[in-house]
Amino acid sequence: MKYLYENFTFPADQSFTIRREVLEMKEYNTFKSHVNFEIALLDNCQGKRFIGDHIADFDGPELVLLGSYLPHCWQYQGLQDYTQPPRAYVVHFFPNFMDSVIMGNPEAKELNILFGRAARGVLFSGDTIIQARFILEQMLGAKGLRKIAWMIELLDLLAHSKDGTMLSSPYFNILRTSTQEQRITQVFDYVYKNFKENITLGDAAAIIHMSTSGFCRYFKQKTNKTFIEILKELRIGHAAKLLLAGTHSISTACYESGYNNLSNFNKHFKEVEGLSPSNFLKQYRIRH
Repeated sequence: MKYLYENFTFPADQSFTIRREVLEMKEYNTFKSHVNFEIALLDNCQGKRFIGDHIADFDGPELVLLGSYLPHCWQYQGLQDYTQPPRAYVVHFFPNFMDSVIMGNPEAKELNILFGRAARGVLFSGDTIIQARFILEQMLGAKGLRKIAWMIELLDLLAHSKDGTMLSSPYFNILRTSTQEQRITQVFDYVYKNFKENITLGDAAAIIHMSTSGFCRYFKQKTNKTFIEILKELRIGHAAKLLLAGTHSISTACYESGYNNLSNFNKHFKEVEGLSPSNFLKQYRIRH
């Protein structure tokens, strides 16, 4: 898998974009990533879905919400109805296109939760897809405030949907999922920059001037996980990216992810991904 960062330029008079396009039946092998959030509805196609470290077959229709920088790729392998073309509705937007004053209101609580979940990718099903398709059709022909109103309607639908399933593991996209609290952010920034090194609990605790025992209690309280668990998930998430990219062997992915022996790496990889590194590659290797 290759990685491609996309940079979208919005028209000066638009705070988000929507398009409908006919899909090319092709097995893409490039992870795309961008700062914008994305809502994608795929119609009349089937194939394989790659969202972060989540990989699965799909048989449309498919509705997915993606957060900033979350790598994603779809491989289109067949149609459900060969008398109709495969289509996609795609919306790109910045999460702050809604004014910060609005997002700070109690009424926006569910929307803030939705944006947090988007860091892992959210797959919707059932009636949510039917309602979303109708809203997207209205958005295509709307202008001005009416178009914004339909966008808010769509986000409200997704925020209140009971049909959403998160896809990627929690720390595959560590930049987006870390808490916004200043002290925890300092720790995450340090860990993200140094996870390939030999980081100790004492090193992390020193970042926010706490004792090791106090730091362990504080970190677990704020993240609901231990520091060691999060460090492990970050390292394995990085290793999974390297393996999917096809640029590293299992041993080099191990050492490039902060491990100094394969035995420990293999054990942690299976704990996080549910498969050994070799079986992970066998099951999810992409056909070129």
